[in-house]
Amino acid sequence: MYFEQFYLTCLSHASYMIASEGEAAVVDPQRDVDIYLKAADEQNLKIRHIFETHLHADFVSGHKELAARTGAKIYIGAQANAEFPHVPLTDDYEVKIGALRIRALETPGHTPESVCLVITDVSADVIANDEKSAQPCAVLTGDTLFIGDVGRPDLSKMHTPQQLAGLLYDSLHKKLLSLPDAVVVYPAHGAGSLCGRSMRAERSSTIGTERLTNYALQIRSREEFIAQLTANLPARPEYFLEDAEINRSGAPTLTELPPLPALSPAELRALLQEKANVLDVRSGEEFAAGHIPGSINIALAGQFASWAGGILGIHSKPVLVAANDMQIEEARLRLTRVGIELLRGYLSGGLKAWEEAGLPVQKTAQISAQELNQKLRDGTLQALNILDVRREGEWQAGHIPEVECRPLDAFAQRLPAIDRSRPVAIHCKSGYRSIIACSLLERAGHLNVINVAGGFDAWHAAELPEVSEQLAQA
Repeated sequence: MYFEQFYLTCLSHASYMIASEGEAAVVDPQRDVDIYLKAADEQNLKIRHIFETHLHADFVSGHKELAARTGAKIYIGAQANAEFPHVPLTDDYEVKIGALRIRALETPGHTPESVCLVITDVSADVIANDEKSAQPCAVLTGDTLFIGDVGRPDLSKMHTPQQLAGLLYDSLHKKLLSLPDAVVVYPAHGAGSLCGRSMRAERSSTIGTERLTNYALQIRSREEFIAQLTANLPARPEYFLEDAEINRSGAPTLTELPPLPALSPAELRALLQEKANVLDVRSGEEFAAGHIPGSINIALAGQFASWAGGILGIHSKPVLVAANDMQIEEARLRLTRVGIELLRGYLSGGLKAWEEAGLPVQKTAQISAQELNQKLRDGTLQALNILDVRREGEWQAGHIPEVECRPLDAFAQRLPAIDRSRPVAIHCKSGYRSIIACSLLERAGHLNVINVAGGFDAWHAAELPEVSEQLAQA
């Protein structure tokens, strides 16, 4: 058996290729599919099958393009109502790939159409030539069961979160937990994904390990499970439901995208006057040192595409500003992975061309954790409003005393509530999210915005005062 996990860090997304006797299947493919074609070529494999564990909401899948380029069949849960040619998966539907058996389990809960795929390697397990005695070796769980977590239950237009949570409890306890403890669990996402809340960093586990350590599987009552899973759900990005619909019909191939127009500084200035979105993908340090007024910084490092989709939306038609052409190409590809395909263009020559045209450049003030602490102690920043843009769970685990929690997930919607008359200092964990928030405040007209360099990591490393909500409640 050939088995490979492909992990796309920027989306915390895991896809898979499974093969036997020269025949391969790809599970939950990312938007750009050359990675699978290359792997198949290197292993002398033919991709004949493409499985989707559900209609993904956090990224656009490449299943349609991969099928067109390989002739492979697409398999997806029968409840997906997919609009492309496909094989509907129902309980115990089985696909044979050489000596492998891939058996579908309908596991609604994260979404109504979710399925898990149980893999059995007959060649390794046959006893007395009896295939029925072979035991499963792995299960691809999609977003039903994660490492340390389960899928969020609020991604359906037709079901309430409570209804989906109840279905998820049944799927876990009646189907997945009936598998042997030794079965290896391979989910579609890892830590950092918004499809769950508390995933661990490992890329795989076992049914037995999850049975003992996964908090969601320790909840024995169905009613309590529903209550816990639907309480304090993280904000759901607006583009999630739109991406699911794109995946229902199948996304166009990337070769269909038109060339990206190169814009002059004058053309970009005119677009800014029309309130166009200008997306600066350079590092936070470069952005703070000088940027186009009104532009938003989401650096290519980190979960760039997810934040772009959540903050801008997939219909935002941004103009890109980058340090070089390679960054433009990378940004465009990564944006397509979440469905942002229509761009107005990019600034030819970058910020240097803008400056040479005599146009204004804005800077974002930065302060270190130690400087911030000293100014708070000596009272020189009494009017300062300090905002922590980490998620609530991070804030509860430890934060600067008397600092408000304003998660970046919903930051843009809460801008009107932030007092413009007071200077604002913003921090996150390391500085990536805080500079995004700073750029949003500046675009909204706030004139005195300060980024806390290094974020709470730097504050904690310097052993400066902090409080924990867990301790406060004890």
